Amino acid sequence: MSDNQLRLVWIYPDLLSTYGDQGNALVVERRARQRGLDVARLDVRSDQPIPTSGDIYLIGGGEDRPQRLAAERLRRDGGLHRAVGNGAIVFSVCAGYQILGHEFINDLGQREPGLGLLDVVSTRGEGARCVGDVLADIDPRLGLPPLTGFENHQGVTHLGPTARPFAQVKLGNGNGTGDGTEGAYNDTVFGTYMHGPVLARNPQIADLLLKLALDVNALPPTDDRWYEALRNERISAAQEPA
Repeated sequence: MSDNQLRLVWIYPDLLSTYGDQGNALVVERRARQRGLDVARLDVRSDQPIPTSGDIYLIGGGEDRPQRLAAERLRRDGGLHRAVGNGAIVFSVCAGYQILGHEFINDLGQREPGLGLLDVVSTRGEGARCVGDVLADIDPRLGLPPLTGFENHQGVTHLGPTARPFAQVKLGNGNGTGDGTEGAYNDTVFGTYMHGPVLARNPQIADLLLKLALDVNALPPTDDRWYEALRNERISAAQEPA
């Protein structure tokens, strides 16, 4: 941060905001302002350069062709790599999660290079599409309550040795590998298949991103009654018999 201003960057809303994931940007911005932070939010379209001085970068989900276009432009731009090198925090969802890995399968059925910011490789699943509510236990090292979200993907994401599973699934598919993992992260880069939007269902993840960006261990308390009502409703609904 500079001048006590949090710089929040929403990457390519014109390509990667198909499933309402822009709500993640709204939640981070709102929770920062509730703590008295001055927030400068920048929505960067795909024909614009990625700024390298952001504190938190958010990437959403999208269809196969926009995903390929986004990957091509992010590779060519190079700004996100430089931002991560400067210590920025990145939180990605679904197509954005796959883009941050080493490669994924694009809309042409070809292996598309990713950005290599996460040690993961994504392929296309052969079975039924992963659709539905997910409940999972987030890596205890992150100190967060259980994860609730909604998945809608055909991808299967395999974690390499330097990627940690973001969560272990209790209900749902997650990464689709059959090993119970969901998402991946390293020190500053996070990926998940969860929509919802996921930060509205899990505001403590938004707070984690803020703490990492601010380099603090705790944030002032805020009113979580609305978020908790949503969390409880979605968790209860997911656990009801089909």
